[in-house]
Amino acid sequence: MGDGMGDDEHAMGRRGLLVTGAAAALTSGSVSFASAAPSGGEQTEVVRGTLPPGSPDFVYLPVEIPRGVRQIHVAYTYERPAVPAGTPGNALDIGIFDERGTDLGGQGFRGWSGGARTEFFIRADDATPGYLPGPVLAGTWHIALGPYTVAPQGLAYTVGVTLSYGPEAATPEPVHPPRRARGRGRAWYRGDCHLHSVYSDGRRTPAEIAAAARAAGLDFINSSEHNTHAAHRAWEGLWGADLLILTGEEVTTRNGHVVAIGTDPGTHTDWRYRARDNRFGRFARSIRRAGGLVVPAHPHATCIGCNWKFGFGEADAVEVWNGPYTPDDEVALASWDNTLVASTRSGSGSWTPAMGNSDAHRPPQVVGMPQTVVLADELSREAVLEGIRAGRSYVAESSAVSLAFGASGGRARHAGIGERLRVDADDPVTVRLEVTGAPGCTAHFVTDQGTLFTTPLPPSGTGTAEWRTTAAYATYVRAEVRHAPVVPGLPGPLAALTNPVFLG
Repeated sequence: MGDGMGDDEHAMGRRGLLVTGAAAALTSGSVSFASAAPSGGEQTEVVRGTLPPGSPDFVYLPVEIPRGVRQIHVAYTYERPAVPAGTPGNALDIGIFDERGTDLGGQGFRGWSGGARTEFFIRADDATPGYLPGPVLAGTWHIALGPYTVAPQGLAYTVGVTLSYGPEAATPEPVHPPRRARGRGRAWYRGDCHLHSVYSDGRRTPAEIAAAARAAGLDFINSSEHNTHAAHRAWEGLWGADLLILTGEEVTTRNGHVVAIGTDPGTHTDWRYRARDNRFGRFARSIRRAGGLVVPAHPHATCIGCNWKFGFGEADAVEVWNGPYTPDDEVALASWDNTLVASTRSGSGSWTPAMGNSDAHRPPQVVGMPQTVVLADELSREAVLEGIRAGRSYVAESSAVSLAFGASGGRARHAGIGERLRVDADDPVTVRLEVTGAPGCTAHFVTDQGTLFTTPLPPSGTGTAEWRTTAAYATYVRAEVRHAPVVPGLPGPLAALTNPVFLG
């Protein structure tokens, strides 16, 4: 077994570096294995380096793979020195690209685990969750290091690469979820489209997520691991007549996260760019070409790199409620409402619907809290995505909460959530909300002027609210159901909200 440990020549500071890619990136000198080991043998090389503050987003370590390799195993560690208060410490992500290269949007991607794992393997018949099984072919592979944050002292890392030799097994054909479940015909279907399993940084298995989804009363879910599509093949046997499983990804860039919902199984979307690179539009379009929706996630979250900075011109919907309701959700809701005002002012008729998802990673985080409830013609990928895209949906904190919301005008005209009631400016309009499952809550009707009607619901949580207006007074109306305020003077947490009904 070869071992380069202790070899100073591998240190990053002793090598020439080459700038590559759209986002800032560096490529170091390659790791070479002198010659193939005998069948069944192993070889190991170790690379050490230190990344300074201000390092590029990605550092690629080339690995020269000879013929006859059955498996590649990579393990890494990095130092976490103490840092001054208010200063981010070291955080280093990892992934790998095969001999097809590291081109942005290319075919070489073989897996990503971010900072969730310290080691991974790939071979033809199996791989660590988050990585794609398949042959380990000869050529130049690249270990991708992502220095998420770097301490003032720098980020010292050690990467060990072990190659195992011998005959390879067959790669199993992936089995992907079907596009349709039995469903109930045209109906309101409940879903959670932002979930994480052991295939990225979650702690639940896909089987545990499917069980939790059924327990939460969900009809559909979306596989949305950080920067990998490896979980698309992990749902075999978990779908059913009662549960539609969509495949997607959470594209986790340094300038915000976007959930790709319902893309073709096996679709991978690159994440290695920032807003300043002007590349997001290209990948948003690729998500739509793969049949999916582009949904910015938790756009006002406060974690490093989570705040959305790409704008909403490419968004098919926006996640205004992410997990337990918090102040950043309140900001996201207000920001989204401002886009409704702008869309009515432009007269274009185009607008961006709201949705909510749990972003659940591990217990006790609750799958389906919140959930998006979609009016769809059937329980199929196409019908559910069309309902979300059209805004025929509302968001509820659980399956216990149900809403019916719409507006009626003269000549027996009626419009539901996401629709337009076509009436003259001064025609009387009646807005009606029916609620079940929201005890202790208050109903609010929100327009382009703000909240114009509020009424408490009965103690049982089941009740009706009505309000009369005109299209001249309100260009749209949407409903919120809120719990009692936790902080005096501030709005209470949401129990539910609807997309708008437009008037005029």
